[in-house]
Amino acid sequence: MNKDELIDAVASKTGVSKKETEDLINSTLDVIEKTMVQGDKVALTGFGVFSVNQRAARVGINPQTKEKLQIPAMKVPKFKAGKSLKDAVK
Repeated sequence: MNKDELIDAVASKTGVSKKETEDLINSTLDVIEKTMVQGDKVALTGFGVFSVNQRAARVGINPQTKEKLQIPAMKVPKFKAGKSLKDAVK
């Protein structure tokens, strides 16, 4: 399911217009993104937790040339599914 299909599904389930649904979904995603950029986590009880992890710097190897290269430290987004979501998917 892509974003457009999600908007259609939510709009048909709630009876709200597609434009309003799109605005709500975009706003929700923006708030989640801005919260994560600040380094905080977003916990949606039963669904899961969006958080930011710090990945340490490391040495990698270019598979074509076998040359070693330094991969810098970086922050990466992480999602951990909640119990309700895990049980629903089983």
